[in-house]
Amino acid sequence: MTIRPILLHPDPRLKKTAARVDAITPEIETLAADMLETMYDAPGIGLAAPQIGISRRVIVMDCAGKEEEAQPVAMVNPEIVARSEETNTHEEGCLSIPEHYGDVTRPAEVTVRWTGLDGTVREAHFDGLWATCVQHEIDHLDGKLFIDHLGPLRRQMITRKMTKLKRERARA
Repeated sequence: MTIRPILLHPDPRLKKTAARVDAITPEIETLAADMLETMYDAPGIGLAAPQIGISRRVIVMDCAGKEEEAQPVAMVNPEIVARSEETNTHEEGCLSIPEHYGDVTRPAEVTVRWTGLDGTVREAHFDGLWATCVQHEIDHLDGKLFIDHLGPLRRQMITRKMTKLKRERARA
């Protein structure tokens, strides 16, 4: 497994819609393993393939608390098939937008269908942090960042700070 570099906003690759995966191949299995390793190393609770520069519909997540046993999930071609009318607001962050957070309101519960790494189609109901995380990661596959859910002034401020951070890191 390899820890891969995470793209930082603003990067045009983060704004593109990711391509569907046609088959579970050894490359997709390796991608998912690398993504989990990268996510845990960051540390984070979710990661989408576009965040490491791979425009494919693959996400990984693990929202188990520090006191719990790890519960890694890898999803290929995930899609939300049902949403609750009830909403929750969570403070979200993103590995592609480090040290910036914002309150995002999303459906409180979702049902997601995806293909597992073993090739079987799965469907599960998520609530709480898991629901927020899976929606956040699926947004990445559609070229949407959590800051796109914020007001324009806050989004512009974060983007300016991230542009400055990228310049500073490039000089270092």
